[in-house]
Amino acid sequence: MRETTARKALSLLDLTDLSDGCDAAAIETLCRQAQTPFGPTAAICIWPRFVAQARGILGEGHAVRIATVVNFPSGDLPVADVVAETRQAITDGADEIDLVVPYRAFLAGNEAAVTDMVTAVKAACPAPVRLKTILETGEIKDPALIRRASDLAIAAGGDFIKTSTGKVAVNATPEAAEIMLTAIKESGKPVGFKPAGGVRTVADAGLYLALAANILGADWASPKTFRFGASGLLGDILAVLGGQAAPAKPAGY
Repeated sequence: MRETTARKALSLLDLTDLSDGCDAAAIETLCRQAQTPFGPTAAICIWPRFVAQARGILGEGHAVRIATVVNFPSGDLPVADVVAETRQAITDGADEIDLVVPYRAFLAGNEAAVTDMVTAVKAACPAPVRLKTILETGEIKDPALIRRASDLAIAAGGDFIKTSTGKVAVNATPEAAEIMLTAIKESGKPVGFKPAGGVRTVADAGLYLALAANILGADWASPKTFRFGASGLLGDILAVLGGQAAPAKPAGY
């Protein structure tokens, strides 16, 4: 069972390096790590300034997709700036855009800020580029508001709703995941889900996959509908698949 979960998690992993100290050498390493003996991860998720480098390493049409972040991590940039950031990232070779919604404005009662941002950035993402909307659920906290933010992001055209940036005290939680997965189910739209931050072991991954199966069906989770945002999860996946002892748990994303 652990091996089955590990193989599934590998296929759904956005292998992430959004560390402050990330550099060109780290991107080379990340691109290499994403191509494992057991198959590729779904994507890498990196800062925008490294997208062109990663595209040069991976080439066009590679099995490992390139995701990058915009309006990250604050969620406070003007819409025009975020649209420009998005367009540049796509020009550089990004396949997927992970957008932080203006959650502080939302918490202050400005729902239109979320709708306007997601709508504008979605319009800047030509198919097949996918837009993942980061709600920062650990800062929103209130279950009713997490549900409302989910509904707004879905209605505005987000292809995924994602829990967190990994840059705040509380990131992905099963409680937030259940709310978001239920919002997806009740929307009736083909929207995906991405828990991010704090998913570090195959057991952690299994918990989120079980939630998705319970709410949306056993066959729902695929790379088109479900991703894990993590930097440390790959080590545990490889340990399980290789029959090795699990590595020490990392402290980061």
